[in-house]
Amino acid sequence: MSQGNTYVIGDIQGCYEGLRRALDKVKFDETNDKLLAVGDLVARGEDSLSTLRFLKSLGSQFSSVLGNHDLHLLAVVNGVRQPKKSDKLEPLLNASDLDDLIDWLRQFPLAMKLDENSVMVHAGLYPKWSIDECVSLSDEVSNILKSDDYASFLSKMYGNKPNNWADKLEDDERLRFIVNACTRMRFVHTDGTLDFDNKSHPSAVSHSTSSTLRPWFDVENKKLGDDQRVVFGHWAALSGQTNNSRFIGLDTGYVWGQSMTLLNLNTSSLVSVSA
Repeated sequence: MSQGNTYVIGDIQGCYEGLRRALDKVKFDETNDKLLAVGDLVARGEDSLSTLRFLKSLGSQFSSVLGNHDLHLLAVVNGVRQPKKSDKLEPLLNASDLDDLIDWLRQFPLAMKLDENSVMVHAGLYPKWSIDECVSLSDEVSNILKSDDYASFLSKMYGNKPNNWADKLEDDERLRFIVNACTRMRFVHTDGTLDFDNKSHPSAVSHSTSSTLRPWFDVENKKLGDDQRVVFGHWAALSGQTNNSRFIGLDTGYVWGQSMTLLNLNTSSLVSVSA
């Protein structure tokens, strides 16, 4: 059998029909091709339940990193947070196979290497980290999410502080920063401080009150090589525009009426379907 293609898909957000149309467009072969996702598999779209059931059915042909909406689902299921009506999660939360789906979902990391020089992480690569550091820090969170006692961590996961990284950070503060950097980051100050107030396109905040605020991929990362690349989602307003081939944004806002995008890792080509 010929070697299949590996595709990375942008934020699905429970848009099951869009997911299937995107896969149909590239003639995705469930037995031979692999599908990777940048996170935010659920929430806001019309059918998070069918989305998770289908992705789980792909078995070892599918893998993902976790996004903020995926972590929020884990928190909702464990009673740490209330579901938001806009997330349309009710059918999923009432599903008979919910426990199986949740146990499957929490096995995924926050960051994973696509090859020696590429990393996939929902929000992006924090500018003070190398790819290997990011994956290693992701493992610290994953080890807890995979454990029987993971719900106790979810109750301490929320919050905007600490908002700058230090190697000496410990316990809940350390884990919270890793989660925020991997799943919520968009803008960062040039000293590495995370900013959670701005979600719009960079052009809308370029003349803001702060002269130090930049998209995370525009802050110098001395640990990232010229031949290394970061594949990410999360930032719908960006529409994938980073103006730098090292940073590949795949959230093109399907759930907001824009498009869903697939990256073919074999050919580095992009394919999209419109909402």
